[in-house]
Amino acid sequence: MSVRQWAADLAMGVRFAFAGGREGWVRALLTAVGVGLGVALLLLTTAIPNALAVRDDREAARNDLYYGDTDTKVSRSDHSLLIANAGTTFRDKDVRGRVLEPEGPRAPLPPGVEKFPAQGEMVVSPALKDLLESGSGKLLRERLPQRIVGTIGESGLVGSAELAFYRGGQGLTDALGDGSAARIEQFGRSQDSSEELDPVLLLLILVVFVVLLMPVAVFIAAAVRFGGERRDRRLAALRLVGSDSRMTRRIAAGEALAGAVLGLVLGAGFFLMGREAAGSVEVFDVSVFPSYLNPSPALTLLVGLAVPAAAVLVTLFALRSVVIEPLGVVRTAKPARRRLWWRLLLPVAGLAALYPMVGQGRDDGDFNQYLVIGGVMLLLIGVTALLPWIVERVVGRLGGGGVAWQLAVRRLQLSSGTAARMVNGIAVAVAGAIALQMLFAGVEGNYTKDTDYDVSLAQMQVSVPPGESRLGEAAEKFRRTEGVRKIYAYSEGYLGDRRRDAQLNASVVVGDCASLREVADLPSCREGDVFAVRGAEYDTDTPKLAKAGRTLYFDPSYEGGPKTAEIPWVLPSDLKQAQTREDPTGSRRGGFLITPSALPAAAAPTLDGQLYLNLDESVPDVRDLVRNTAATIDPLTEPMVWRSVERADRYTAIRTGLFAGAACVLALIGASLLVSQLEQLRERKKLLSSLVAFGTRRSTLSLSVLWQTAIPIALGLLLASVVGMTLGAVLLRMTDNAVRVDWPSVLSMTGVGAAVVLVVTLLSLPPLLRLMRPDGLRTE
Repeated sequence: MSVRQWAADLAMGVRFAFAGGREGWVRALLTAVGVGLGVALLLLTTAIPNALAVRDDREAARNDLYYGDTDTKVSRSDHSLLIANAGTTFRDKDVRGRVLEPEGPRAPLPPGVEKFPAQGEMVVSPALKDLLESGSGKLLRERLPQRIVGTIGESGLVGSAELAFYRGGQGLTDALGDGSAARIEQFGRSQDSSEELDPVLLLLILVVFVVLLMPVAVFIAAAVRFGGERRDRRLAALRLVGSDSRMTRRIAAGEALAGAVLGLVLGAGFFLMGREAAGSVEVFDVSVFPSYLNPSPALTLLVGLAVPAAAVLVTLFALRSVVIEPLGVVRTAKPARRRLWWRLLLPVAGLAALYPMVGQGRDDGDFNQYLVIGGVMLLLIGVTALLPWIVERVVGRLGGGGVAWQLAVRRLQLSSGTAARMVNGIAVAVAGAIALQMLFAGVEGNYTKDTDYDVSLAQMQVSVPPGESRLGEAAEKFRRTEGVRKIYAYSEGYLGDRRRDAQLNASVVVGDCASLREVADLPSCREGDVFAVRGAEYDTDTPKLAKAGRTLYFDPSYEGGPKTAEIPWVLPSDLKQAQTREDPTGSRRGGFLITPSALPAAAAPTLDGQLYLNLDESVPDVRDLVRNTAATIDPLTEPMVWRSVERADRYTAIRTGLFAGAACVLALIGASLLVSQLEQLRERKKLLSSLVAFGTRRSTLSLSVLWQTAIPIALGLLLASVVGMTLGAVLLRMTDNAVRVDWPSVLSMTGVGAAVVLVVTLLSLPPLLRLMRPDGLRTE
């Protein structure tokens, strides 16, 4: 067969799609909408790597604070800038903040900022400006009272919804010594941040992409087969006028090609609309600018070629067992029973691809990316291959019942393949989601750790600048703050056995008796007491230092470092002993405990203050009330929220990406199911009208349509659960974790899939009622 003949037959199919009257246009449009939704999501996916790269570049371009970087010391000059971190949190949303103090006329401006704000002024991101000017930002406005004099440009932000500000400052030179401020000459100085990705995290990324993209591919394959039954009747007419069976199939492929190409155009339009809408959407605290979403040209070309090619191949594959004769299509007769053996080969091949990596874990290098992608794809494709066979076998054994049930079952028995195709996408998505949830739950312990914080005793911690009087003033302010029930106040520092270059060291904690009892078991306590704490695991110096009458030194100096206070203090003769215990932070402290009146007045400025706050969680925005109070004490202090566990940043980022992608895929699946349902109803318009004309109640027909959707969906979700749990178990063994079925995730993912179908069915009821009118029998 020549290429010219192929092209001519495909071109004829394209002409039939667009010149076949209203029927052809409707079918082509339905196919195009379905394909377009899938193409839009594929283009979005191909744009994600570029969006992440741009976000990283923007973050790198504004790098300013280099903690622990001692290689480069910047001296004051005409082009130096003092900068300090002033970031905060508002209702669990991070607010990036910096205080700027230029030291010369050529000081570097941050990206996106046109000029430095003066003292009492700030430039903010557009999202932060909107928040501060809204009623919901009242509490944050109290914390950031500076006058807004400009907005940060796109080049200085990583996302459209990012909350960020730069404000003018003075006197930051004093903060250079304690590390809370830095002097820089440029933004974006590169740092060595090369860190190899954990093999298990790389596995998670690979599986996430496959799981999110497979339902899209399955749906596109289903969309090009819309209107199959009416198309086959037209193909029979072509046979009647002389075309052979192969030519007829190529013409059918040409019709599918027309819908796919039109779908590419619609998909590009959907993508551009979604791209613009992305600038105003934040999903799981991740936002982007529309300009970030630029698909790779190579990947875009791949999508543009793959989708039409898939349309042609899928159509030819679908018609391989259909006998198209001049007087009809042998699909209306009882079809041949589907074979099981080759359908089982797909998941078996997938398991075989993954099996060599079982037990590899995190210590044996990266997982083979090709085997991971291929194995997961084969397992998920196995769902699409097995589901038609399962639906056919189950509905073939269903029997009597009500009229609605019989209508639904008979329809499924005649076209079980169509019903299975409709739910393949949701089944693949649920299977992949169950596997991923099991994998995330299984490896979570590797990326989470207990903080040991006693969150029942305190929920927030606030650092206070040195000075016993400042600690007392700060504690009093917090006592007047709404929602603060109790405060544990400590001043913390160090003692040495020598004025300079101390050989023995011990920590010192100053607080009232109630507070000290939270860090050690005290025999008795009254104001003026001093305790030596014993029993701390790593504290070997305290027993050597704890001798009454011995002179120790607060804040000793060390060779090569700046001269510090070196304040002498004589241990009292009535030094008491205390036994260590777990303090609120989960540590067992050693050293000395001192009540306030026993502390030398000269030593107070050498101690850092810490406040541990017990909060009334029923008070609205209690954490933000605490942050507002802390800002009045020290604008550069950000209270720390205690959590019982903390997760690794990269693990959290991957899980966030999964949730964001899953939200897009579920939206696509819902839209695709609705389009598919409408196409099915359109094809059966005359049949529904005939049944109504013969007296069938509309409620009966509506219920039959519901059963026609519910039965395949139930079977699809059951198969998805089995395949998902199998894939999840294999992935867990690959990461060398115990196999444990995360039943809440399995049930929740299955429930989400069922909910999507229920919503789609409800949305299809109004069109169904319109199609059940007698005028649906009209023909031309």
